[in-house]
Amino acid sequence: MRQDPWLNTLVHIVESRQSRPNLPSDKCPFCVGGLEAAQPYKIKSLVNRWPAMSDNRCEVVLYTSEHNSSLADLSVEDITELVDLWASRTVALMSRQDVQSVLIFENRGREVGATIDHPHGQIYAFDHVPQRTVQRLKNKWNPDSDQQRRFVEHDGWAAWVISAPIYPVSIEIAPPNQIANLTALSSKERTSFATILKDVLQRLDRLFESKTPYMMWINQDAKNYSDTWLNVEIISPWRDKDVSRYIAAAEVATGEFFNPVNPEDLAKRLRSLTS
Repeated sequence: MRQDPWLNTLVHIVESRQSRPNLPSDKCPFCVGGLEAAQPYKIKSLVNRWPAMSDNRCEVVLYTSEHNSSLADLSVEDITELVDLWASRTVALMSRQDVQSVLIFENRGREVGATIDHPHGQIYAFDHVPQRTVQRLKNKWNPDSDQQRRFVEHDGWAAWVISAPIYPVSIEIAPPNQIANLTALSSKERTSFATILKDVLQRLDRLFESKTPYMMWINQDAKNYSDTWLNVEIISPWRDKDVSRYIAAAEVATGEFFNPVNPEDLAKRLRSLTS
């Protein structure tokens, strides 16, 4: 790990990941009979063979054995089971002395760097609390109450387009009451979470009438941070179907961004995309 002396940005140098599978053309390692799935399965987690960090702190979560499926295609019952797995892995990893923060995330689509098309996500267990996570925790993030950018609610859980998005599609999901982490969700709350997550991801696919590429991650508490509100972020680089919005030199240089998509207009479009 190296730190930029002026910006304090942390960079993990991981040369071993150069040899990881890159869109394998032969048998998918996550399909039944592949390298990681000798037997049929429904949902499973496993240690990443090409980890970004050492000491078994990186895991892969397989959503389904169906290669052409996606998280949005799963039933609410199956997504609830996935939430249960996310919660159990959070508990197990956070119990380790060398773990301070657990990040659950997914990259879907080649446009956002997914190297294997099979539906899956990942879990990273950090031995520190990442800088962006610290900022959100210290600033006591809480749900956006602006109804103009909210587009769906279920059992109090809400999803909205954020007010100052860097990417064209930038969505957050949160429960109605302050809950620190996945582990603290009741059985009913896990089903509600699964229901709204499926709804949002399906709307995202209907938005562009395609399997929209996206990055998704779950923000939850970290060690020494108890005043936390569980939430999910979902972003997509697409500003139109098959048209990506690229971060330009002026944006990288200054940390100031120019987004061509109006958040209120996007929320209105997402509200209209009911199943």
